[in-house]
Amino acid sequence: MNKPLITKVPEITAYFWIIKVLTTGMGETTSDYLVRQINPVIAVALGFIGLVIALMLQFSARRYVTWIYWLAVIMVAVFGTMAADVLHIVLGIPYLVSAIFFTIVLVIIFAVWYKSENTLSIHSINTTRREVFYWATVLTTFALGTAVGDMTATTMHLGYFSSGVLFLFLIAVVTAAHYIAKAILGAEHRRMSSNAVLAFWLAYILTRPLGASFADWIGVPASRSGLGWGTGPVSLVLLVIIICFVGYLTVSRKDVKS
Repeated sequence: MNKPLITKVPEITAYFWIIKVLTTGMGETTSDYLVRQINPVIAVALGFIGLVIALMLQFSARRYVTWIYWLAVIMVAVFGTMAADVLHIVLGIPYLVSAIFFTIVLVIIFAVWYKSENTLSIHSINTTRREVFYWATVLTTFALGTAVGDMTATTMHLGYFSSGVLFLFLIAVVTAAHYIAKAILGAEHRRMSSNAVLAFWLAYILTRPLGASFADWIGVPASRSGLGWGTGPVSLVLLVIIICFVGYLTVSRKDVKS
């Protein structure tokens, strides 16, 4: 369980964040499209099967493989959306309650991960156990982001576009705070490292509702304050863009530490 591995995650570059936001949007619209086009139970079952297959590929790979990693992220995005929606639509749980629930789950995962490994850094994903913690965290952040994004858009009546702007602003605040702290702390390596890890995970959590809010705004009809492109076409366009970026990274290797 704790056998050393070659790193199984990409380098954190602008490409990482671009694809991350694209996958969050695609996960949101793909989930909505599937549950409306086929039986919701079947849709969730297919999402779960897809997630299991993608994670099996990821865990069986001996090193980081661009398309396998992002396939896993896409399936986490789709199923994470479904998990949050099931709590609200099927069980009738308010978005605020589900957001609090997923926040508690996330805090517990982080606490157990840190107690076990003494680090939460994405650069330390070099054992199977750490990889398990990493993907459990990723799945929970996607479910949490879905609940929070829907809460701001519907429960708080901000609408999808305003919600997207809100999360974009929060990410900008986190980024600015990180660089201000970096300038202040200077050479204090340990504290600086902790600040970078915190900033990464905050940004990772916030990019979920960011991408989902804008994707929903583009896809939902005008009656819901959207552009009305449809969730199917939006999902397809996002998939094509993601494939282009993943293909470029596969060839260029810009996401692999040299």
